[in-house]
Amino acid sequence: MIPGFRAKLIAAGALLVLLIAGVALLHFPRNESQPHALIAGAFDPPRAAPEFALHGSDGSEVTLERYRGKVVLLTFGFTHCAAVCPTTLATLAQARDRLGENADVVQVIFVTVDPDRDDATHMRDYLAAFDGSFIGATGTPETLAAMREKYGVTAIKEGTGPNYAMAHTSSIFLIDRAGRLRGAMPFGHPAKDFVNDVKLLLAV
Repeated sequence: MIPGFRAKLIAAGALLVLLIAGVALLHFPRNESQPHALIAGAFDPPRAAPEFALHGSDGSEVTLERYRGKVVLLTFGFTHCAAVCPTTLATLAQARDRLGENADVVQVIFVTVDPDRDDATHMRDYLAAFDGSFIGATGTPETLAAMREKYGVTAIKEGTGPNYAMAHTSSIFLIDRAGRLRGAMPFGHPAKDFVNDVKLLLAV
């Protein structure tokens, strides 16, 4: 790929991701009048998070039911992502570390938007660099597309050849221990904001 063309693709992808994050902020404003409100944009009222069944990076089936009793931080991305995905995963790893003993009741699930390159083994090795507890999830393109539709997530392939990129929704979904969709944290929030919201959900 021509270097200049690739740079333009990456820039366009980054812009789309930021626009998506901005839309998330518009749709999910924080209620500043409530001191104990989630920092993430809240789903009010909370509703059951759409269930799914995907192939996990640990070799087992990944479902929300499997993690009932834990707070699930659900994010979508791909392992060849240049900046947004590794930043998100690093932030979630920091948040989990800061939660101390509460870290064991938090599960990060990373659902790929790029099944052609992200098989279970590759995702396991990739996620281990951030936090060994993180679970990757993949499936057929049709299964993943159906799941994204349920969550209102978009994923658009940019470019051709082996170095293509994926512009995708960058918000992180917060699902409580009862399996209810409680919030969506836009990309760019620091670890302390996730710590705050996870503690609120654990107190429910």
